[in-house]
Amino acid sequence: MTVLPVVSSQEARRHARRLVLKYPGELATVLGLHGLSTACGLTAPHLLGGLVEDVRSGIDSVSTAALLILGFVLAQSLLLGLAVSSTARLSEKVVAELREEFLEDLLRLPLARVEEAGVGDVLTRSTRDVDALARVARYALPSTLVALTTIATTVGALLLTGWLMVVPVLLLVPVLWPVTRWYLGRAREGYLRERTTYAQAAETLTETVTGARTVEALRLVPRRTERMDRAVAETYGAQRHTLWLRSVFLPVTDTAIALPTVATVILGGLAYDQGWVSLAGVTAATLYTQQLTGQIDILLFWQDKLQVGGASLARLLGVRQEADPRPAATGSGERAPGDLDLELRGASFSYTDGRDVLHSLDLTIRQGERVAVVGPSGAGKTTLGRLLTGTDLPRAGTVTVGGVPLADIPRSTLRADIALVTQDHHIFRGSVRDNLLLASPAAGEERLREALEAVGAWGWASELGLDTPLQGAGGDLAPDRAQQLSLARLLLSDPHTLVLDEATSLLSPRSARDVERSMAAVTAGRTVVSIAHRLHTAHDADRVLVMEAGRIVEDGSHTELLEKDGAYAALWRSWHATA
Repeated sequence: MTVLPVVSSQEARRHARRLVLKYPGELATVLGLHGLSTACGLTAPHLLGGLVEDVRSGIDSVSTAALLILGFVLAQSLLLGLAVSSTARLSEKVVAELREEFLEDLLRLPLARVEEAGVGDVLTRSTRDVDALARVARYALPSTLVALTTIATTVGALLLTGWLMVVPVLLLVPVLWPVTRWYLGRAREGYLRERTTYAQAAETLTETVTGARTVEALRLVPRRTERMDRAVAETYGAQRHTLWLRSVFLPVTDTAIALPTVATVILGGLAYDQGWVSLAGVTAATLYTQQLTGQIDILLFWQDKLQVGGASLARLLGVRQEADPRPAATGSGERAPGDLDLELRGASFSYTDGRDVLHSLDLTIRQGERVAVVGPSGAGKTTLGRLLTGTDLPRAGTVTVGGVPLADIPRSTLRADIALVTQDHHIFRGSVRDNLLLASPAAGEERLREALEAVGAWGWASELGLDTPLQGAGGDLAPDRAQQLSLARLLLSDPHTLVLDEATSLLSPRSARDVERSMAAVTAGRTVVSIAHRLHTAHDADRVLVMEAGRIVEDGSHTELLEKDGAYAALWRSWHATA
């Protein structure tokens, strides 16, 4: 399995920074609230240090100082609550935008690339990675922001108390610096590998579940179980590796965190004994150090989650590198009015470098023409259909409609105007009506009925009821009915060109013939390219293309090609002999 790419950590950080900086007002509010909260938190230790000094001198009342300390603690709690709330709102905005960007990039992936990567990789990026990033945004980022703000201001407060009081904190550097570098140097690759194994396990599981009947029929259960065991073992090994990283990193940091507070008490006592610092200064410095080390501990703890989030972000952004380069909503190309001819000029295509499956095709399909594409399996018929719809772009040459390259037409326009209908279909969870309205939200009752009648589905659909809920994926519809519903949805979308790739393959020959006759009336005036093994489609077409080994070897009407007595005539005789 060739998974989708992953961007570098630097690119992931740049993208995250760009997203956050898109909301300067919210960011300024968050930083301001965190700063005020931290300032209130630093005032209480200072007042407490002064209170200790005053008590030593024999002060009778501490009520004023106690009330001030209480006031600043309450103010800190209030400001911290507002800061966390503001951070959460900003984080949700960023995550929502990132989700939308990822979904857009995912929908722009070429189908061939999705098939190559496998559903497991796409599925884990859409679920595990998005969820991991959301958790980081909701919890890790706010905590990290609080910790960084507190650390910076607390160091400043320690310096004001006395430069000597900063020395104990410096004891952390020779311990934390090397272990943190060691951890960060390994964590990203470890978490990326972990997520790749999730994708492999999901791919194996999905294949087994969707092909359960085939697995049982061919007695493949032991082999599929063995393959799943290997995938789980790889996931287990990857998780143990990241667990080992945490098992080294976190205990070392937790132990090191205790050193500065102990050192502050010892050094502060010696400094007080020598008269270098007051008792108030020692008290405040000890409390500042405790506060500082606590925030450092929080910062280091969330590093693990930040590494997970960074790996997930790199995987989400990696999808963009494979996305279709065509514009999403606007493009430079404009189709000439009334000119909807499809043309291929020197078009070649390969799924694997150096192995073309289509070879320098030259072809013109006139607007409104009904063309049948026939040939043996593996001749390149389906690939030709994908090029004609812009699903795939040619390796060399051009594919145009109205003289405009399909690569320059906005995807939304292209998909609305040229539809590829394959033997695969999908029924969404919802009612029959919901599934039809996906193609045309404004369609009324009469138009829905016309579409269903056109594909021969009105009888069973009206009996079932248009508002009857469906399980989704055609789970409660027979395959032929699910395909009829998909075809009705297609007619409602009203494209000017249809490319039908075995679109009626799941229907019985009689039903398929009836549907195709009904569609012939509905598709009048549209360009229709039919790819099929059932040669009655070719008999009804204006023109027949015969493909062999990625080339068009014959081109003409049904009658002309029979008279020519070439490849098409041989296919026709063979089909009649077995029909």
